[in-house]
Amino acid sequence: MEHPIFSLSMNKDTKERRYEHNNNTVVVAPSSFGLATIWDKDILIYLVSQVVEGLNRGRQDADRRTIRFIAYDYLVSTNRGTGGDHYKRLEAGLDRLKGTTIKTNILTGGVRVKQAFGLIDSWTIVERSPTDERMVACEVTLSEWIYNSIQAREVLTISRDYFRLRGGLERRLYELARKHCGHQAKWTIGVELLHKKTGSQSSLKEFRRGLKDASTTDTIPDYQISYDEETDRVMFYSRDTNKRMAAFIACG
Repeated sequence: MEHPIFSLSMNKDTKERRYEHNNNTVVVAPSSFGLATIWDKDILIYLVSQVVEGLNRGRQDADRRTIRFIAYDYLVSTNRGTGGDHYKRLEAGLDRLKGTTIKTNILTGGVRVKQAFGLIDSWTIVERSPTDERMVACEVTLSEWIYNSIQAREVLTISRDYFRLRGGLERRLYELARKHCGHQAKWTIGVELLHKKTGSQSSLKEFRRGLKDASTTDTIPDYQISYDEETDRVMFYSRDTNKRMAAFIACG
């Protein structure tokens, strides 16, 4: 959640990205399919949740990087339709995840992966419908980088309402709020640094407009956003009244 890896646009993006912050470097290179999008990330979120559930229940298959899942279950769980086009979009998302290459010095599970790697190593359709050829079941092999982070429990739960967010920026703002607010009542950050952390390719002027829209529509789960034009800073507030009260008492 901390580092911008995914495109916030549904348009095909073939531009290489480089992100540096606090001695961490991430270089993201798309394939001919385009950069993996923040909506493609839902596939990873779903797969990670399956592995974490397996680990929590002590299932032996949770020790494998290859996960088999039913396409219909994924579509329903991530608030998608179940028509034929959605199965095609799932295939396209898997192609983008497989083709997006990352080079980074970030440790996951105490391990530093030195070579370039994909978000997933491979994917295979293992079952199709006999009537219309749509995908029924699929197997995906996660990259070691992602799997190491799961094994080390370097993952955070997210609200199910996250999957209802349609805007790429809204989704990214939620991720950052979830990462940085944690158990706090609020988190404040300057607009330029926030722009960098989101990975947005828009201008700062357009980005500020997007922040104003997000604060006005107030649709981000668990958090409210306040943009101060005078200081050019953004404040994220937890909607949890207990956290807010605890912060108020601490300040008092």
